[in-house]
Amino acid sequence: MPVPLLHVDAFADGPFRGNPAAVCLLDGARPPAWMQSVAAELNLPATVFVEAARAPFGLRWFSPVAELALCGHGTLAAAHALWDTARLPPGAAARFAARSGELAAVSRDGWIALQMPAEIAAAAAPAVGLLDAIGVKARWVGRNRLDYVIEVDDEAMVRAVVPDLVALAAIETRGVIVTARAATDGVDFVSRFFAPRAGIPEDAVTGSAHCCLAPLWASRLGRSRLTARQLSARGGVVRAEVDADRVILSGQAVTIARGELL
Repeated sequence: MPVPLLHVDAFADGPFRGNPAAVCLLDGARPPAWMQSVAAELNLPATVFVEAARAPFGLRWFSPVAELALCGHGTLAAAHALWDTARLPPGAAARFAARSGELAAVSRDGWIALQMPAEIAAAAAPAVGLLDAIGVKARWVGRNRLDYVIEVDDEAMVRAVVPDLVALAAIETRGVIVTARAATDGVDFVSRFFAPRAGIPEDAVTGSAHCCLAPLWASRLGRSRLTARQLSARGGVVRAEVDADRVILSGQAVTIARGELL
């Protein structure tokens, strides 16, 4: 049977912004090799597979080259797709069973709030060649189970990063987050995210990176509710709230296209 497919821009307040994802609404389990082939064919930062007949919904995420351990923008896109196709009523929570644990999303005043695990970064020595590959002088370097995070002095330094993607792909990490306190009114911190090893040279807006950044900047700034902007070419705004070992990430989403996988 054809598989319903939606193209969704996540963490976006309008079309062609934020981070694009394909959402495939499955009637049952499919082999991981097939999922990876679909993701490679669609060639978006994330292709999301939702087992829509399960409770909670089954959820897996793939980049064009690998399965992802955690994907915030893909989860936001999946929840949006379930409401957009009336598989869930507007006021119902979207609950997902993913390999990283149970996740949930609710819709509030045009924003989608995701309950995600906090991915705390501890101070760490940078991998050999990391700072040269990113091309920055670090104020602080940390590491969690997914990524390196590099804090630099200011927003201008984040904007100016031009990484050596070949050298970066050789480093054992899913990705590298570069972050600084924001210079813009109404925004607390900014970031960029590079993951060439996962087939994503620069991600547009990275929910899972904010599972790391929100606790980091909450401790830096002394408050639990924060507003962040990712400084990619497409850009996007993420609202974040730290609640013990969870992070609530909020963003908007727009459906760009609907179709079927044949």
